[in-house]
Amino acid sequence: MSIANYIKSADWKTEKHVPVITVPTTIKTGDLFDVEVSVGKEIPHPNTIEHHIAWIALYYVAEGGQLPIELGRTDFTAHGTVATAPVTRFSVSLDKPGTLHAVAYCNLHGLWESEVKV
Repeated sequence: MSIANYIKSADWKTEKHVPVITVPTTIKTGDLFDVEVSVGKEIPHPNTIEHHIAWIALYYVAEGGQLPIELGRTDFTAHGTVATAPVTRFSVSLDKPGTLHAVAYCNLHGLWESEVKV
């Protein structure tokens, strides 16, 4: 079975595992802009040793492109009484419109994705 069969998606307003991608309303080609990706924006995700978000990765696929480019990845290694929140920020510059894809991994519930056109 393909790995794609294991990647889940849903509305982030009702599902705590979906990564939420936040970008500026206006993006100028070639200029740096911040992309924030968070898990648990509307419904907080647990951050315990037993149940946590382990990492978030951000990819870009150019309009008409065939392959995703990994823009960055953040690992969250502290869980429990000392914890790191599953929120990360990337500064990126794009040469053409396309789609940003975020993938997050929950140690109990697997891979979750979302996307936004830029």
